[in-house]
Amino acid sequence: MNIGADFLFLSIWGILIMAALLALIRLIKGPHLPDRVMALDMISMLLAGAVLVHSVLAGEAVYLDVVVIISLVIFFATVSFALYIQRRAQS
Repeated sequence: MNIGADFLFLSIWGILIMAALLALIRLIKGPHLPDRVMALDMISMLLAGAVLVHSVLAGEAVYLDVVVIISLVIFFATVSFALYIQRRAQS
């Protein structure tokens, strides 16, 4: 790789790490359950993004299947949490 691509991937990793740290702070501090659920969802999606960046760096397309599976699991978990929060608020 050339220097420009290395800098680009290094800056992408830095942005992903900073976003994950900020989401972790929201997960710990979040005053309400929906805040914590959204922070956990964001951390999970950042994990999927990190796997995508690694896939591009490694030049392996196999990791793309992993990202699709992770994204589906994250989606179903978020929907389940949302239903739980809605039912909890109704009762």
